[in-house]
Amino acid sequence: MITDLVQIKTLGEKKLDDNLRFRRFMKSRDHSDRILRRIAEGIQDQIDCTACANCCRTSTTEVTERDIDRLARHLRSTPERVIQEYTAIDPEDGTRILKFTEGAGCVFLDGNLCRVYEGRPDICQRYPHLVRGNGSIASRMWSLGERAAVCPIVYNSLEAFKEHMRFRR
Repeated sequence: MITDLVQIKTLGEKKLDDNLRFRRFMKSRDHSDRILRRIAEGIQDQIDCTACANCCRTSTTEVTERDIDRLARHLRSTPERVIQEYTAIDPEDGTRILKFTEGAGCVFLDGNLCRVYEGRPDICQRYPHLVRGNGSIASRMWSLGERAAVCPIVYNSLEAFKEHMRFRR
C-alpha cells in the first residue's frame, strides 16, 4: 500500500497512459462491480483521509444550489452569504466552485480537516468516487486515471483492480 503523496503523484502521472488503457480494458470485459467496490472499500478502510487531504489541497470543488443550501444551514447563514463569502466562478468553465487558493486549497480546509464536514458538498461526500458514485466503476474510470496522481485510495484501488482483472501492461 503506497500512501506517500510524492510517490503517489510521481507514479500516478507515470501510469496515466496505463490507466487509460485499463479503462478501455475494463469497458471491453465483463466484471463484477460488487467485487471492485469491495476491493476499493478494503483499501479505503486502510487509509485515513484526514492524514492526507490532498484532494482538498489540489482540486477545486463545484457546488450546486443544493450544496449551497446545505452549507448555509450548516454555517447558520444564508445561501446568498455563502455564495458571496465562500464561492467563486471557475474562470475555465464558468461553474460555481468553493473558493480555492493554490497551495492552501479549499476555503474550508483547516490543516487536514474540513471545517464544514457535516455540511460538505455532495461531490466531497462521494470522493474519491470508487465506493460511492453514480453508475458503475468502469463508467467513472474517465476521471480515476488523473485522480490516481492525487489520491492514495484511487492509486492503490486501480492497481488492485488491474491485478484482480489480470490486466497486462
